Amino acid sequence: MKWSKNIKKPMLVPIALCILSLLLIGPLATNAGATGMGEELRVPVGEKGSVVDMTLVQDELHKYHKDMDVWFMLMLVAFLMLFIKKFEWGVCLAVLLVTAGSFLGYCAIKEFAWGWKWNQEMVLMGVICAITVVIAIGVFLGTVRMWQYLLAGVLFAPAFVLVEWWMFYYLEGVIDPGGSMLVHMMAAYWGWGVILTLREKRAFDEPMNTTTHSVSFVWLASMLLWVLWPSFVTALLPADQVNWGMFTCYMAGLGSIISAFVMCMIYEKKVNPLVYTYAMLCGPVAIGSPLVSVGPWGALLIGIAAGVISATFFIHVHERLCKAIGVFDVMGVHNLHGVGGLFGAIVCAAIAAGYVNIVSAIGVFVISLVTGGITGLIIKATMGKMEILDLFRDDADFALWHEEPLCVTDDGKVTKCD
Repeated sequence: MKWSKNIKKPMLVPIALCILSLLLIGPLATNAGATGMGEELRVPVGEKGSVVDMTLVQDELHKYHKDMDVWFMLMLVAFLMLFIKKFEWGVCLAVLLVTAGSFLGYCAIKEFAWGWKWNQEMVLMGVICAITVVIAIGVFLGTVRMWQYLLAGVLFAPAFVLVEWWMFYYLEGVIDPGGSMLVHMMAAYWGWGVILTLREKRAFDEPMNTTTHSVSFVWLASMLLWVLWPSFVTALLPADQVNWGMFTCYMAGLGSIISAFVMCMIYEKKVNPLVYTYAMLCGPVAIGSPLVSVGPWGALLIGIAAGVISATFFIHVHERLCKAIGVFDVMGVHNLHGVGGLFGAIVCAAIAAGYVNIVSAIGVFVISLVTGGITGLIIKATMGKMEILDLFRDDADFALWHEEPLCVTDDGKVTKCD
């Protein structure tokens, strides 16, 4: 009997991956060239940094901590979306898969197609690409197969590079240092592009059951994201503008903390945690574009207005908009990132950037919708038939994990079996 017949088919995949990795190690590892193995990854000594009295080494070390903070924020976004009690672990796994696909895809494009070197700027842009698509999957979270989050991440990377090119290479004078357009608008409208082609109407029937445990994770994530947000918006700023960006970011965040609470009390006479913990972040979202174009008190006003807009969309617009268009934004991404990012772009256009920010925002909206739509078509074509019992559930994706069996009633509702 030949040895190959003793190998079970599931073992062939990891064996093939190991062999492929070994074959690629050689050519990729020797990419260092004449400088010697690994030398090209060292920071050049003696070169200027982002400001005249700072070396490049100091600049890279300064960005190193921002880089770590943004990675931490990316993982916190998973906990911000963890409120559906039967889909908690699945959210975490989806975030990890989409992160891996998007970060690797972005860095590969930038290194091999654009000739970028490995440095803090490239890694920061890679993780910013990843956090953008992590936000975006909140639009259709729970309505695709688990492996397709990895696919979505890979497909998102070239779309992000295209938007980046549109804003900062094709156009001139766009002001968006903190990503109101590049991150937040793109996340919302790329995600909407996906759901507009998926058309998973059964998502409207999900009861979104929560527990104190699951919502507590959302509170913790929201509060920690708020604290870390200045690292995100100032990540690529010159060192002499970082303090300015920190002050305006926190002031905008304080504004939305107050206004989101006030609007919840006005509209519903109580605070819905799943509205407030999102809307309170709209100040930091909106300040991304005008970050260093306003002072602290101006930023406070922007944050107040952003909190009002976001809370209003969550409470009064979200359900009506989804029903009118016939698709369901699972996490309400549009109510925070879509309208918040657009508001920031408009404010910045009015006070600093001019019409170019409006042109940029229109382009981001169109490119994101189109590339998201293409991604949705690919996901739909590779999904196969997805039963209603597979929606918003993750028990089939984890070993030794069993819940009470569910059944589908005659009217299409999912309930526990008798």
